[in-house]
Amino acid sequence: MTASSAIATAGEVAYKRIRGDILFGKLAPGRKLKLDLLRAEYQTSVSTLREILSRLSSEKLVVAEGQRGFEVAPISAQNLKEVAALRQLLEKHALEQSFAQGDIDWEARVVAAHHKLAMMEDRMQSGELGVTEIWKQYDWQFHQALVSACGSGLLMQTHAAVFEKYLRYQMISLGFRGDVAVDEHRRLLDCALQRDARSAQAILDTHVEGGLRHALAANELP
Repeated sequence: MTASSAIATAGEVAYKRIRGDILFGKLAPGRKLKLDLLRAEYQTSVSTLREILSRLSSEKLVVAEGQRGFEVAPISAQNLKEVAALRQLLEKHALEQSFAQGDIDWEARVVAAHHKLAMMEDRMQSGELGVTEIWKQYDWQFHQALVSACGSGLLMQTHAAVFEKYLRYQMISLGFRGDVAVDEHRRLLDCALQRDARSAQAILDTHVEGGLRHALAANELP
């Protein structure tokens, strides 16, 4: 590996770590991103950090403050509503396409993804809150599996980007809704295996809107 490729690889690793820490709430909304502190924490150069933060700024996860530096993008009730509505729009369309085109391999992906999610939800229900991040990763994987046969790479990429922004709110404000969410996931699996797109779309509406109400009821969002 050349020196330049090693630097690029290290920069990509740091980018993924910082991005993940924003999505999963380890870097809190509004936090000032001081380059000297980040350099020590993520073990990369200040110049690389500037490139990473500019990249995250284009993804709306970081806010550039001109000469004052960068901070983690804030959250708000209005933004959550907009993200939730966009997620519903994209995912419902992708579900319909995926259910129509999915084959046995798609079914296997959906079943496997749901199994991992269900196992983690059992642990969450038992009070094992230390697995919250893994639970949300499996939640993301299940919903991605459901739409993975939609036939459009662009739709998948756009859905993933929106879902990640929704996931950020889940980690910070939404929390685990217990039996209700578990049942909704199980019903989505049943609909997938039965190719019942219309019922799945209705369940998804209930699922997303329930999470939205749960977050807003906490009254923690500006």
